[in-house]
Amino acid sequence: MNKPSPEAPPPSAAPPIAILGVPFDNVTTLETIELIEQMVASKRPHYMATANVDFLVQALHDVELRRILLDAHLVLCDGTPLVWASRLLGNPLPERVAGSDLVPLLIQIAAKKQYRIFFLGGTPEATQRAVSNLEKQFPDLTIAGHYSPPFSMLLEMDHDEIGRRISEARPDLLFVAFGCPKQEKWIAMHYRALGVPVAVGVGATIDFLAGTARRAPVWMRRMGVEWVFRLAQEPRRLFRRYVSDLWWFGRAIVRQWWELQLALRRFPQSEEMAPARGSDTWKRMRLPDRLDVKSVRQHSLLCEQALATCRHCLLDLSGVKFIDSTGMGLLIRLQKRARVTERKLILLAPSTVVQSALKFMRLHDFFSIARDMGEAQKLMDAEPMEAPVMQRPAYYASKPSLFWRGEVTAANAEQVWESTHRYIASRANARYPLLIDLTALNFIDSTGVGIMLRAKKNAIQQGLKLVFTGTQPNVRNVLRLSKLETFLLGDTR
Repeated sequence: MNKPSPEAPPPSAAPPIAILGVPFDNVTTLETIELIEQMVASKRPHYMATANVDFLVQALHDVELRRILLDAHLVLCDGTPLVWASRLLGNPLPERVAGSDLVPLLIQIAAKKQYRIFFLGGTPEATQRAVSNLEKQFPDLTIAGHYSPPFSMLLEMDHDEIGRRISEARPDLLFVAFGCPKQEKWIAMHYRALGVPVAVGVGATIDFLAGTARRAPVWMRRMGVEWVFRLAQEPRRLFRRYVSDLWWFGRAIVRQWWELQLALRRFPQSEEMAPARGSDTWKRMRLPDRLDVKSVRQHSLLCEQALATCRHCLLDLSGVKFIDSTGMGLLIRLQKRARVTERKLILLAPSTVVQSALKFMRLHDFFSIARDMGEAQKLMDAEPMEAPVMQRPAYYASKPSLFWRGEVTAANAEQVWESTHRYIASRANARYPLLIDLTALNFIDSTGVGIMLRAKKNAIQQGLKLVFTGTQPNVRNVLRLSKLETFLLGDTR
């Protein structure tokens, strides 16, 4: 059965804000529910994330998690410290939208609107108790299924069995409780194929629904000190994490404020955005010299309208002298929408200020960047879906036979596997190592790592040696966090 392709939900009216490179949607709880209802009505797959301080700290060191948060259809602020940080950065988020508060509200709506829900994860005892409690509380609620798979590493899970159960249940809402970042990585691997309208990681929420874990009193949640309650419950597990998170987050937020907010004082005036110009295939828009919250509110609609056409969009950033966290949030939002519409968004001649902000927020790899119109034209002329695998005649010790390039993710993993499997099978009697060059591979997710593992094992079964060479830092980061760097790469550097 063909699954519907993912799409982005309609953006919220308020501009997003990028905090440590993660774009937070500027929405209230009520607005969030409205967006989720639109996702369910669309019947297309989406995933959302409820990110707290620990998410952001992990994303500083985990390239894959950072990319998942960048690509998410909705990123919600699940932490009062993030609300405080947004105020410091000049674009206040309206409120905390905690997953543990949101899920019960969605369950109420599901009972009223006959949405089908599925619980994945948690212990079997807690999940069963949560289901029983909900069935008593909401007799009209349709719990399409629940499953608590045996605990294992992400790539060692029985993904086929989990996928079969969810597909047979046909849920509208999928709540995944594997803990961060495992639940976010699992969702990113499978949400397209499953076709569930809304998938979200819910952490310990199943335990709250089951009554096996207690939440802080309402007054503590309102004051933003729920963490004190949790720390008192699990001091040994949480003390070191909270101290580490405070150190990394506090230091990074102060630096972001210094880099992207304090400089605003030097640019009290802002010019208007220049009229767009272009051709039948592209549209060029010169952004104003100051890309801050005021400018974004004024011009974001024009930018989004440019992506609604059949043309590629070039954002001329050569004259930008100041960009803040909201300006960065706009660029991320535009890039996400460009990917959905299969248009190319190109940052043209970004100024030193913009380049510095991209580097600080670790976003260079997320955008297509051109120094001039010549480079931009080459990017636009390139095939929109360039093959992720390229094969050349095998010359051992000179030219490798297979190149992986661009990105290998859940979206193209099967295509990569088929090409790689044919390559290995065609050299069943080779007496030399088979080489796969990763020099041009910029990013890989856990699904891609699974393909590497599958290829390695397939070669070993045939008595062949398969070597991955030219591994880039982003790829190595994902392999290291998957605990497969040594097995897949050996001593190759």
